[in-house]
Amino acid sequence: MNIFRYIFYIAWRIWFYAWVLGTIIAALPILIVVISTDKLYPYFFRIGRAWSKTILFVMGFQVKIEYEEEFEKGKSYMLSANHTSMIDIMVMFLTTKNPFVFVGKKELAKIPIFGSIYRRTCILVDRGNPASRKAVFDAANKRLQNGFSVCIFPEGLVPDDESVVLAPFKNGAFRLAIEHQIPLVPMSFYDCKKRFSYTFFSGSPGILRVKVHPFIKTNGMTKKDIEPLKNETFDLIYNDLVSDEQKNKWEKI
Repeated sequence: MNIFRYIFYIAWRIWFYAWVLGTIIAALPILIVVISTDKLYPYFFRIGRAWSKTILFVMGFQVKIEYEEEFEKGKSYMLSANHTSMIDIMVMFLTTKNPFVFVGKKELAKIPIFGSIYRRTCILVDRGNPASRKAVFDAANKRLQNGFSVCIFPEGLVPDDESVVLAPFKNGAFRLAIEHQIPLVPMSFYDCKKRFSYTFFSGSPGILRVKVHPFIKTNGMTKKDIEPLKNETFDLIYNDLVSDEQKNKWEKI
């Protein structure tokens, strides 16, 4: 890698963190108000969508979403996609106008400024604590009863090995979808890892493709269907990602 590429990556990453932090600080007075109560959460969600569009735009990204099924206004869903990058959250914000709540790892709440907002707007999970996992279900149940959707990246964490196509899924998203009899929405994020991975000296501006697959209805499913539903969702996303990788390789030859 030549020196100019190093300079580009350093400047580009600094540009990203500067915009993320700067926009949060600028919007802080409004954010403090809209995160003060669950009743105002839809307004926070709109701000989140606008923030995501802004950050992705200034980073040179263009999101293209293919919908194989459309969302219904006012309906709750369980949103699940592969997790490959810190920009997954921003991309997810743009997939639907139906307000949803993220379930995310507790550690992110320690980040200055961002953490205080994250703590008030997301459902936090400590994956090593069984009591924490129960609290997640209680919090998610409350949000779903209030008419919101829930987003869980079922891998749990971004895989350390970036060559891994898709890490094994946890049960949480599928259990919640079945308990509340809401549609599960599988999604494929094709380009986030390539465009903005956790490897510092990597990535580039460009298109971020998303496919929203046909929704999987959970009506009539019970706890015994959690594992089959999880496997069906994993196979759908995994096979789609592998097929896309193979297609791109052939196109480059």
